[in-house]
Amino acid sequence: MSPISLPMEESLARAKLHARLDDAARRALGNAAIGGGRANKAIDQLRDALFGDGPTLDETRWSAKAHRWASADRPFPPDAESPDGNGQRGSAVLVLEPVIIHPLCGSELRFDIFGSGNGPAADLVSRGVGHLSSLLHYAEDGSCDWRRSLLAIWRFGPEIQSGRADSLSEFWRLLPADARAPDQSAWDRLDMVSAFAGAFHADSEGQCALLNVSIGPVQEFIAAARSTSDLWAGSHLLARLSWEAMRVVCERLGPDAVLFPRLRGIAQVDLWLLETGLRRELFEKEDWLRSASSDSSPLFSAALPNRFLALVPASLAREIALEIECHVRRWVVETGADMLQRLFAEAGLDQPLESHAWGQFEAQVRGFPEIHWSVVGYDELVGDDDMGATFQPGHQLEDALLIFEEPGRTGAPGFLGSETWRALSNAVPVSAPEITAAAVIYEPNPGALYPAVHDLADRTLAAAKSLRGFGALDQFGFRDSLSGEVEWLSHEAEHLALPPGQRESANTLWTRVARVRPAWARRGEHLGALSAMKRTWPTIFCDEVARVLGRDDVPRRFVVSTHAMALATTLGQGKVDSSAIDRNTRNSILAADRAALPRRLASNFRDSPEGDLLARLPSWLELEDEQRGCDDERARAVASKLLGQKPESYYALLLMDGDRMGAWLAGAPGFTTCMADVLHPRVRALLEQLPGGSAELQGYLGTPRAAALGRHQAISGALNDFAGTLARWVVEERHSGRVIYAGGDDLMAMLPTRDLLGAMLELRAAYSGTLEAGDGGGPQVSTPGFTWRGGRVQLCMGPRATASAGAVIAHHKTPLGQ
Repeated sequence: MSPISLPMEESLARAKLHARLDDAARRALGNAAIGGGRANKAIDQLRDALFGDGPTLDETRWSAKAHRWASADRPFPPDAESPDGNGQRGSAVLVLEPVIIHPLCGSELRFDIFGSGNGPAADLVSRGVGHLSSLLHYAEDGSCDWRRSLLAIWRFGPEIQSGRADSLSEFWRLLPADARAPDQSAWDRLDMVSAFAGAFHADSEGQCALLNVSIGPVQEFIAAARSTSDLWAGSHLLARLSWEAMRVVCERLGPDAVLFPRLRGIAQVDLWLLETGLRRELFEKEDWLRSASSDSSPLFSAALPNRFLALVPASLAREIALEIECHVRRWVVETGADMLQRLFAEAGLDQPLESHAWGQFEAQVRGFPEIHWSVVGYDELVGDDDMGATFQPGHQLEDALLIFEEPGRTGAPGFLGSETWRALSNAVPVSAPEITAAAVIYEPNPGALYPAVHDLADRTLAAAKSLRGFGALDQFGFRDSLSGEVEWLSHEAEHLALPPGQRESANTLWTRVARVRPAWARRGEHLGALSAMKRTWPTIFCDEVARVLGRDDVPRRFVVSTHAMALATTLGQGKVDSSAIDRNTRNSILAADRAALPRRLASNFRDSPEGDLLARLPSWLELEDEQRGCDDERARAVASKLLGQKPESYYALLLMDGDRMGAWLAGAPGFTTCMADVLHPRVRALLEQLPGGSAELQGYLGTPRAAALGRHQAISGALNDFAGTLARWVVEERHSGRVIYAGGDDLMAMLPTRDLLGAMLELRAAYSGTLEAGDGGGPQVSTPGFTWRGGRVQLCMGPRATASAGAVIAHHKTPLGQ
């Protein structure tokens, strides 16, 4: 794979790492959290060890601006501390009462970790800062490798490598950025600080912009499928295209520059981090590395949506967008070249890149995928960074939003006309000095206008997508068997005019491939460029994983089969009698590809002497049905003898997605909390006890929370936990299913018919965080919106969030297009 043209500079990585460890970071990880002066001293020592010569003026300047903007949605100014009710300020609140507030519903998750003393808090600080130090990478000359150190701290900073899951480690992972309003983790805040600081540092004018990117087509590309393997390959390949687009931003600016979705913990991103040179032992506990050779590896689940939002330097935004286009399409061409070389090698043909087929391929993928993008200049639209209480946005932002409003509309558009902005843009005076050291509760700055800038970025992207340019593509021969839209690839141009009945004797490219690799081309199939990429992708990706990991036990091909899912119920009973079939039949089954079995079955068969035979049975049945022309009943009779009973013939295909995601992202009425909901209970109680109270203060605290960047991070984190952990646990461990796609709020899965209804119910509960205690070490819910599983806390969307699901029960031979 060709490298990105301009990888992240060391100076940029250093500036971003400084932003994570400067005074702002010290407040997030220390003073405003738990350890007080002890934490400050430990973090100072780590910072001084790295920046012994001191930060540059630019690093200090941009870090300070980044921290102000990233903290713009907090109920209190970042420099002000409120007491805990006992005359103590800041961090003591969490030591006395460790509480995490759910950012989307306001529920309280309580920890019992510190007791009556500071010993456990000191232990956590010591372990945490020592953990951060252990993540640093060094060059051969002993100097800090800024780029790898930044990546390691971004990825593993929240994960104390203690070898055990305990409450202290979990509290470190959820450590609040502000003890007074513990609804956002310090790690999410530091991601924001680092993203802003990197964009400011890399821009000649110290300005940033939002880059919104969408990859397509989605439905048409995925739907062109004959089998569930095609369906999986289309979903996985589309997610890979999305990653290649995000990778441009990650390599130039760091993965924290991608604001949505959150990339931390995504298996494909981890694989990239390993390739960049992060120490392998950091990943040893990750499921994708431990299970790389099995059917249950998260690497084989499509886990990224087809669009993303990034924070980039304003002057480089267009350049980065064009680089994304070039890189993704170059990746398609390079992957296609690999695919064609494999096809020609199997067919016994030479010179694939000089053949007629290569010219066809280049023509058919020209302009693929569709890449739409929009850029909105943040600083350009919000005006000067005025830190006074009278800060107001410039007219540019309002004028830009008005373009998308209906003519004749009065009042400020969108977020600028909302109750929330009216409250935020008017500072609230505080008459009681015991509440806060500052003169006001809240001072807005340009960071508070993220909801309006994000709204404009979304509307601009929608406008860009409505203009779909395309070029004509002349196609003269017979069409591709899957899509029916383009010619099938042929090594000789004259073969394209052959009707189906004459292709076998003419020895076309695809009849040759079908004889030796039936998984790539079934009898009679002739495929075009994109269909051929789908068919070979399971093999190409497995080879890539094996190469990157340096392992020879990765499956040679990832096969998702309806036969395997239909057989799951029967296979799950674990009865097999290999003596019931003859030796030739047994050898024939063992010659077939392994099918990707559900995780539950794969673990059951791991130590079984007949496990490999059963894993290949679904692929053998499919080959017998489609390639050898055998009677279906005969092949299934063999399966009946082997399994001791007639195998099941039906399976279920499930689709699920979250409801009203636009309203959740926009913070619409009924889909957000108010300012008071996110306060630590001790701080909230103190405000309520103020004699007489303040009408302005109470009005401010009752104001709905803005759909700020921190809220979007929380939604992305909840969706990541659902798609990456809880959905897979429900489908593949609680039940004998297979996740085909799980990204954001969207889920596609196959299930045995007997497991369908139970899985749907559990998935719905897992999405909202209302799961009851599960058996066999399953998730437990102690607080709505938070799910504990295996000693880890998973953030869910909250009990007010709903999701819709639909399912089809079909015979395993029913054409997938139906």
